[in-house]
Amino acid sequence: MEKHYQKMISDTRDRVVKSLQIQILDPESPRYGGFADPAGIVQAKFAIYRIASMVAAYCNEDTCFYQDGRVLSGIMTGLDYVTRVQHENGLFDYITCNFFSAPDTAFCVKKLLPVYQYLKARREGALGGALTMEENGILEKVEDIVRRGAYGLLQGGFHTPNHRWAIASVLMSCSRLFACEEMEQAAFTYLNEGIDCNEDGEFAEKSAGNYNRINNDAMILLSEATGDASYEQNALRNLRMMLTYWEPDDSVFTANSTRFDKDRLVYPKDYYMEYLKMGLKYDIPEFLQMCNTIFEIVDRRHITSPDFLIWFMLHPEYRKLEFEGSYRRPDFERFYAESGIARGQQGRFTYTVMNGKSNFLYFHNGTVKLEMKVAGSFCEHRAFRSERMERVSDREYHLSQVMRGWYYLPFAEKPPTSDWWKMDNGSRDKKSGPDMYIDVWVKEVENGLDVRVKTSGVAGAPWRIELAFSGVDFLTNDYVDLPLTGSEVVVVKQGFTQVGNGKDALVTGPCFGEHHFTEGKEDSEAKTPGAATLYLTAYTPFDREIQIRDKVSICR
Repeated sequence: MEKHYQKMISDTRDRVVKSLQIQILDPESPRYGGFADPAGIVQAKFAIYRIASMVAAYCNEDTCFYQDGRVLSGIMTGLDYVTRVQHENGLFDYITCNFFSAPDTAFCVKKLLPVYQYLKARREGALGGALTMEENGILEKVEDIVRRGAYGLLQGGFHTPNHRWAIASVLMSCSRLFACEEMEQAAFTYLNEGIDCNEDGEFAEKSAGNYNRINNDAMILLSEATGDASYEQNALRNLRMMLTYWEPDDSVFTANSTRFDKDRLVYPKDYYMEYLKMGLKYDIPEFLQMCNTIFEIVDRRHITSPDFLIWFMLHPEYRKLEFEGSYRRPDFERFYAESGIARGQQGRFTYTVMNGKSNFLYFHNGTVKLEMKVAGSFCEHRAFRSERMERVSDREYHLSQVMRGWYYLPFAEKPPTSDWWKMDNGSRDKKSGPDMYIDVWVKEVENGLDVRVKTSGVAGAPWRIELAFSGVDFLTNDYVDLPLTGSEVVVVKQGFTQVGNGKDALVTGPCFGEHHFTEGKEDSEAKTPGAATLYLTAYTPFDREIQIRDKVSICR
């Protein structure tokens, strides 16, 4: 992967330049040696990530910073800062939320592990070239931080599912590095809970933009440390699933995430090393092709390459490996039933159907993205969120929800207080009904989707189907022609409507508009930020089918 290596060399140089610019060099500052992140926050984790890149550049003779004195000074000053802010028990703070934090310490140690392993291998003669006195000084400081951090992890404590595997994998790896049985046993206390990766390859947090790959790293590290390949089978399943999770604009589909990456624009570059390691070990061509595709995305989107230069230095065989071809995903349809999500691709568009989400349908054709919801008010409900999702035929899905109507009844006996907020309202009897039934069918057809929405059980409720379009600047049909800024709400009463941006477009319809009740005090379901929204409105009960078609550009 010589081209990938050269790109990493170039981007590591830029990272080092940035690090030298933002390092705090005032000896009177308590943060002397640290690095200010874009928000001005200085803390250990950010410093360690910066230092790791600087060490790779300093130790690599192909970089312009090879054995550069200023970089060495920045590394040593940075490591001294990290040592000062590391607590006596070995733990670090993540100062924006977590203190004496085992999981954040695990992430810090994990970032330093390949640096430590590379320098240690050089010192022991396993990699070419003996350590210089300066490099040996770096190794001593890194080893002290890693060792203390690993012992700090013995105290444990975590918040989220992925934290367990970060802690366990670092403990297991360090148990081998430092011959510590206590660390191994501590790792097994986490692993005893069982890995939360289902048969689809999805981890509990469903975080395709971030924590899936964090978990994959942990699973691979566990296999490397223990020799037990069963751990990395979880990563293999997830990596196969992730081949279906990227979009026509090269981004990762993140709307299903339960974490901070939900709806964020994320590219798959940080999955690179996982695809490379597993593709090479298990001889999986599409994984190695995906490595090439990731670097094509890096070039196409003008983003930095993944910060993995140290891994190429630790494993010279990665640089020598050459694999031709990129991953060109064929048309597909996958139903990840346990995860409650279906993903499909036809030609240049993808679509996603999700259970339990108000934005249950996504359609993406390159530069235009459509999100669909069925919304209105019924008791405490503000939008359709399916309780059940099933595949009813090839490339067709049925989602359904029963919204239960109810009212409180007065207590049979006088309550002990007249203060509503102190009453045991949960113990009141309830009057049940009526119930509202919503059924949605999504079917893939040639060049698009047909979506049927049926409501029943309640008559006369003003509900609507919302089509939120992102990346568009015009809406037109036989009755209206509007420029769009991305914030409009439009009710179209009839005909088919085209929405696009001059490059890509979608056609949807037939439209309908029985009422103009689009916002109100009972209606709290948020509109998609930055989207132009087409409302198709009707009174319940109704049974409507909406066509969504990709309008293919002639030049594509």
